Amino acid sequence: MALKKTARPAAGAKSATKSAAKTFPKLTGHSKGEHIRVVPLHSPKPTIAIDDLSKARQQPGDAALFDGAAPAAAAAAHLTYFGGPLLKNVQVYIIFWGKKWSAGPGVQIVTKLNAFYSAILVSPLIDQLAEYNVAGQSIGHGSLLGSKVISANAPVQSVTDTTVRTQLQSWIGARSVPAVTANTLYFIYLDPGIVSIMGGSKSCTSYCGYHDAFGKVYYAVMPYPNCAGCLGGLAAFDALTGTSSHELCEAITDPVPGSGWYDSNNGEIGDICAWSFKTVSGYKVQLEWSNLQNKCV
Repeated sequence: MALKKTARPAAGAKSATKSAAKTFPKLTGHSKGEHIRVVPLHSPKPTIAIDDLSKARQQPGDAALFDGAAPAAAAAAHLTYFGGPLLKNVQVYIIFWGKKWSAGPGVQIVTKLNAFYSAILVSPLIDQLAEYNVAGQSIGHGSLLGSKVISANAPVQSVTDTTVRTQLQSWIGARSVPAVTANTLYFIYLDPGIVSIMGGSKSCTSYCGYHDAFGKVYYAVMPYPNCAGCLGGLAAFDALTGTSSHELCEAITDPVPGSGWYDSNNGEIGDICAWSFKTVSGYKVQLEWSNLQNKCV
């Protein structure tokens, strides 16, 4: 993600983070809660290929750095498993939170996103994640549980991650959305024009979407792409499916950020390949990192 280190989670996540720290090996380079888990803004492609980064890692001396020399390139990409849960057969439930999803063009996007998930959750995009199977946790096809438009308490202008968590917990408690299972992943789409705020950063300024967890609840927040940095030269719906596929694959392989498959230098499976796309089942999706092939596929 451009690549951005996110700030410490909201208060509600601290207990979960602490318990995870006791269970999973300590990651180098990141404090608790600082794992990369966002879709970065679109930016020009680097001039060096990810496969060649390891050849450019020699760090300049302090004198050269103080004279303005560029720091060494990031380490060559490789995801390591840190012992945490995976979403073996992800069950996606989509929440369209806002007042613009029930009429006009909003209804069309709702219909198209439902079709996207129905297709992509049983597509080769999910099949390629099988290389990240671990003992007792094999990644297979997922399913779309359904979707719902919720206009109550809809955000106005902006919404924080703390508010999203509180609202999601309320929906779950009231049975307005399906109950939590080991495979449930809630995707929350915001109205066009609503700014997401997470860890002191804002959508369309620092990121285009993110996923996270609190307790056993796994979720992703997808602001609508209303800026050049989150469109990346694509049509809005293509940008939306591209960034959604980024978060989907990351949530499957690293649902509790930094505790599943993670690269302490480069982030999650989608971060390494951000803003590189292919077409699967007729939809624009992002390439994902393959340890086996040592490249984005």
